[in-house]
Amino acid sequence: MSYAMNLINKIETGEYDERFSRLYGEDAVAVQRERYISAVNGFVEAFGEPACELQLFSAPGRTEIGGNHTDHNHGRVLAGSVNLDVIAVVARSEEARIRIQSAGFPLDTVILNDLTVHKEEINRSGSLIRGTAARFKELGQQIGGFDAYTTSNVLKGSGLSSSAAFEVLVGVILNHLYNDGAVSPVEIAKVAQYAENVFFGKPSGLMDQMASSVGNIITIDFKSTEQPIIEKVDFDFSAAKHALCIVDVGGNHADLTHEYAAIPGEMKAVAAELGVPVLRETSLDKLLPRLPELRKKHGDRAVLRALHFLEENDRVVDEVQALKANDFDRFKELVLQSGHSSFEYLQNVYAACNVSEQGMSLALALAQKVLAGRGAWRVHGGGFGGTTQNFVPYDLLPAFREMIEGVFGEGSCHVLRIRPYGGVCVDTL
Repeated sequence: MSYAMNLINKIETGEYDERFSRLYGEDAVAVQRERYISAVNGFVEAFGEPACELQLFSAPGRTEIGGNHTDHNHGRVLAGSVNLDVIAVVARSEEARIRIQSAGFPLDTVILNDLTVHKEEINRSGSLIRGTAARFKELGQQIGGFDAYTTSNVLKGSGLSSSAAFEVLVGVILNHLYNDGAVSPVEIAKVAQYAENVFFGKPSGLMDQMASSVGNIITIDFKSTEQPIIEKVDFDFSAAKHALCIVDVGGNHADLTHEYAAIPGEMKAVAAELGVPVLRETSLDKLLPRLPELRKKHGDRAVLRALHFLEENDRVVDEVQALKANDFDRFKELVLQSGHSSFEYLQNVYAACNVSEQGMSLALALAQKVLAGRGAWRVHGGGFGGTTQNFVPYDLLPAFREMIEGVFGEGSCHVLRIRPYGGVCVDTL
């Protein structure tokens, strides 16, 4: 029996069912069996029959629960990994190259004796592979070749961080195949951010990669980005009789890197005027007396974004305390405050360069109509056309889904679970 057929047989006969249940929930086991078998067949179609044993890997998307655009200024965040992920079927290779065939995309090939930045790869997945391998090598970790077939149900351009999941996945594969799992999830997240910043060309913070790599609900304090303080937060939204719903409005923020880059850029410009490199190192008391000169030099939007950061950073602490105290009503109040601050101060609900497309504004308005007084709603993640996050009481879920999908299409309302694992080799769970 070939290595591929052996793996398919193991999946079909239920050897992975308990692992799938832990990753995705008991009700998703049958679907995941089919998904992973399809990925094994995809590997064979892309690379032929493997010459060694195949291994399975997974890295989740993430949901940002609190701390909208705070991480890149060394702030606090509250985030969780979700039950949507990028999976990979992998065979180790003796060739000094990494080949990744992602479903629906061209083959990416990275030769490991050339780990410099390639300008033609900027904003392309090949840069993330090359950047991850380069950073592993710089840090003294082992690297080597492999072939992988990947498929993802993390919505691209959705704020669920499909790019971070892909970066973490590559790091987990290198860690497992060549470093015996010695690289910590926190270090893998840092490597992933490096690849995105330096090789991909997007100035992201560290929250996306950290939530995907570490897993579960976590609060992270990035006061020191070298040694972020990570704490797991035990809370079950289903026990509060609320569904976590992500609404995909159908926009795509792939061409809006300049809009994202402007946010940390403007925040750091204000911070510099206050004599510090990032806003985490200042306060409202120092900002407010300087408003006249700051708005004159950097504009009102930059000042409003600084106000958002300073209040949002403190709000994360309050959200964590509310969850720990099992005060879900207070938590929802804080989510609404965060949403208003993002819309009014941070201004990342729609792109200023395309004001005719405001799907997220509409989704938030619809959520307010259905959930007012009961649930909570806010922009999710980076913003600018991706998704909204909603906490929906179970009894309102049918009405909420009907209204949302009546406007944005069938399947636009995603009911998610928090996943208890970050990036993993499925075989070793």
